[in-house]
Amino acid sequence: MASSVFFTHCHSYSSPSPLVFRLHRQLGVGPTTSLHFSSSHVASVAAMATESSAKVIDGKSVAKQIRDEITAEVSRMREATGVIPGLAVILVGDRKDSATYVRNKKKACESVGINSLEANLPEDSTEEEVLNYISGYNDDPSVHGILVQLPLPSHMNEQNILNAVRIEKDVDGFHPLNIGRLAMRGREPLFVPCTPKGCIELLHRYDVSIKGKRAVVIGRSNIVGMPAALLLQREDATVSVVHSRTSNPEEITRQADIIISAVGQPNMVRGSWIKPGAVIIDVGINPVEDANSPRGYKLVGDVCYEEAIKVASAVTPVPGGVGPMTIAMLLQNTLISAKRVHNYE
Repeated sequence: MASSVFFTHCHSYSSPSPLVFRLHRQLGVGPTTSLHFSSSHVASVAAMATESSAKVIDGKSVAKQIRDEITAEVSRMREATGVIPGLAVILVGDRKDSATYVRNKKKACESVGINSLEANLPEDSTEEEVLNYISGYNDDPSVHGILVQLPLPSHMNEQNILNAVRIEKDVDGFHPLNIGRLAMRGREPLFVPCTPKGCIELLHRYDVSIKGKRAVVIGRSNIVGMPAALLLQREDATVSVVHSRTSNPEEITRQADIIISAVGQPNMVRGSWIKPGAVIIDVGINPVEDANSPRGYKLVGDVCYEEAIKVASAVTPVPGGVGPMTIAMLLQNTLISAKRVHNYE
């Protein structure tokens, strides 16, 4: 098996540094399973136009538009029924990154008029204590969505805890029944996982045609890659999934009209991997060393942005692409749940 290569910079490559792994843990973004490929795949980038040609898919702007729509809908529902959608978040432990994510979700809820409830449990809490909180929120009619912030402490069974959330309140969309319904034709999931849902929403809002197109999803995680592939299939794309055991990732990716990358490897997808005119949704959020940054690092995607904009027709930036969409979709799922419970159209 050939060794993994991290393209920490678009114009060079290096082995993963301890900083990359340390910051992955701090930010809670991975790393995911590495893609392995031989040195023959580390080819020089094909000659490309010197001028940037790709449209930038502005996730921040689209997310704001969606949040404005949600604000109006929450207000309309409150005036008509007196009901305010509610989201409960359970945080176990004192990880700074998780606390930051929970704080951001709380702010987002407040900004659109959704009630936010929060349970903060110590690191040494028992699984039973967490399950008791979930049970309470399951039975609380003012709570329409329940989110368990991941990762959980190592002594807890993540699967047991996530499965305890009532499917009607599974706004993260991770319940096996939701994923099963997503995978089956003629069935509709109650909720679609937030990040892949945000990816498809960006394609829709930028009028990117999906039907009949070749799509490649890089990464096969339960959270992003697998549901993203299912969603593209539902939209009548012909879908291939590139993963850690794929022997020719560059060749397969180069056939794609649409690329969704969610593998957690900085700058892995080079310009030479991209078919001219392809549309790229980059889910990766990867810290790489940057001496010019006050933090000592910067965030980059899975896709080498500087090369992609010269080949693709449209591409999401990192940050400012998929990230803002994930929280917007969480708010949307919470609103959908409240409307469903109260039969409000």
